[in-house]
Amino acid sequence: MQRREFIGGASAALALSRTAIAQTAAKIVVVGGGFAGATAARFLRRANPSLDVTLVEPNASFVACPFSNEVLVGLRDLDAQRFGYDAVRADGVAVATQAATAIDASLRRVTLADGTVLPYDRLVLAPGIDIAWNALPGYDEAASQRMPHAWKAGEQTLLLRRQLEAMKDGGLVVISAPANPFRCPPGPYERASLIAWYLKTKKPRSKLIVLDAKDQFSKQRLFTAAWKDLYPGLLEWVPLSQGGKVNSVDPAANTLVTDFATHKADVANVIPPQRAGRIAEIAGVSDRTGWCPVDPVTFESRLQPNIHVIGDAAIMGAMPKSAFAANAQAKICAAAIATLLRGATPAEAKPINTCYSLVAPDYGISIAGVYRVVGGQLTDVEGAGGISPADAPPQTRALEATYAEAWFRTITGEVFL
Repeated sequence: MQRREFIGGASAALALSRTAIAQTAAKIVVVGGGFAGATAARFLRRANPSLDVTLVEPNASFVACPFSNEVLVGLRDLDAQRFGYDAVRADGVAVATQAATAIDASLRRVTLADGTVLPYDRLVLAPGIDIAWNALPGYDEAASQRMPHAWKAGEQTLLLRRQLEAMKDGGLVVISAPANPFRCPPGPYERASLIAWYLKTKKPRSKLIVLDAKDQFSKQRLFTAAWKDLYPGLLEWVPLSQGGKVNSVDPAANTLVTDFATHKADVANVIPPQRAGRIAEIAGVSDRTGWCPVDPVTFESRLQPNIHVIGDAAIMGAMPKSAFAANAQAKICAAAIATLLRGATPAEAKPINTCYSLVAPDYGISIAGVYRVVGGQLTDVEGAGGISPADAPPQTRALEATYAEAWFRTITGEVFL
């Protein structure tokens, strides 16, 4: 063979090999089918339809937390919070209705509850939160049946609703709010607002106390002004500096103990400390805080290569743990993975977050933020966000409540329909 023919043949073979590799569908496994995981799976397929994407989710349907506070007070049925995965499948995503039980980061394999092993080139973890059982003395999984947290929408939501309905007029509801970080920073205060509305409407001789492990919280000025106007004498907020931190609970007596007092509740809603979903620890991507440090550009784990963590489980700096944030992170992560698989460098994005809260059925408030990477963390872009005006008229508050409902329909439609 002539030297020129040999070199030409070798070059052609190398080119053919590269083409074959490029045509081999990269395998992406996404664990967790909530706002983050379902979005990531669908947008990965849209970013590159040749990708072999599998969504691992043990539940046949997803129960959304946003608007579940309305379920608590009878304004909404839980079924309105349920969403299936037919649209995800229609996008070409394989859905494995199994729990992920093991992850081998070195061999890049996910093992499911039925023994199925899924190899991956890239793994996306979107496990949401788990309750940090026993982080609050006296509060374990058994205690949650007496003092529901209702911080994962579903049966706990219905349990707390039944307790509120059964409580006598003149009863005491106590909510304990945890220290940061936790899922949905304004959530405890929206919950307190809607429960106060329910009590004012149905059981006006009752009272609500919020025991808080913080002195400051999201949209605080708006919430407290609304409480003063709408629920005077009914809703009391006790901050950390005034003895609001709950040190222990006794589910048998339905009491919550702080440094200053013991509160005996007729209905106790204990929102306990939280951590990343258990599979994050199994995968070795959570640190001693219980959350997952990630690169804010690609959302790749800082602890395990080729594993990306998005949504509530991840440490995102100034970006809060919310449905909107999870959805935004998933889109950026999907684009980054598609770019990495092409051998290119992902561009830095500026994710956004918007959060609506209801203070009453016709009274909405909101906050928005834009974030950028500074020093390896997401930080606020100064002047780019916004919050509802403090002096807005009732018509504006009613419009914001309408916008909140429209936002929920839009995001759930994009992710699940």
